[in-house]
Amino acid sequence: MSGGMRRPAPAESERLLHVRDVAKHYGAIRAVDGVSFALAPGEIVGVIGPNGSGKTTLFNAILGQIRPTSGSVEFRGEDITARSPLELARRGIGRTFQTLQVFGQLSVRDNLIAAAQEFQGTITGRLFARPDAGLGARADEMIELFRLGHVAHLKAGTLSYGQQKLIDIAMAFMPSPRLVLLDEPCAGVNPGLVDQLRELLATLNRTQGGSFVVIEHNMDFIMKLCPHVICMVEGRVLAEGAPADVQADPAVLEAYLGN
Repeated sequence: MSGGMRRPAPAESERLLHVRDVAKHYGAIRAVDGVSFALAPGEIVGVIGPNGSGKTTLFNAILGQIRPTSGSVEFRGEDITARSPLELARRGIGRTFQTLQVFGQLSVRDNLIAAAQEFQGTITGRLFARPDAGLGARADEMIELFRLGHVAHLKAGTLSYGQQKLIDIAMAFMPSPRLVLLDEPCAGVNPGLVDQLRELLATLNRTQGGSFVVIEHNMDFIMKLCPHVICMVEGRVLAEGAPADVQADPAVLEAYLGN
């Protein structure tokens, strides 16, 4: 494996997420081919690579959308390989998708409440809970943090794509997850919003100890946000390390940056 200075892997007792030799094969196609990495609480790891390099397939294998062909995934020391997405969400793992997951007919505030309501108490308790399910204060906290106060009462479907993207990401953080995997959070948004997203994630990391794995094609975003970067090519880890080291790696330049 190429790459510059690699940060020491977190000790076993310090690992929030541990991906061990995860592979996903479709016949002769090795979409993911033996990927390993570990993440400690409070860390941010960026995943880069050209289209078709296996990044989203890796996310789906980690998050239970697909069953890995081989390998394992551990979260807080527990084997969660092939657990359902709902089980993982209840254990404190959130995610965003490349496509928006907002409810267009609900207000911004109600979208946030809906995102966390599923994890709030029992079915009977939710049935007789007050209208905001006891989540109003948390929703208001997210609305303020994501600067959505001026549109909080509006239907999400009436807002711009960039604003809906903010709602989508805020929804992932509503249940106070221990770990969030974000799949191309900058896709389709304007440069000004890209900067805002980076500041928001940095704030969540700094103030709430948020741990993230971020897939992104926007290299500036990744290099400024993520202290540790993994570059995937053809289902494998080509290089990993500090952002500047990965960005300067000749193999990465050839495979990803086109230099």
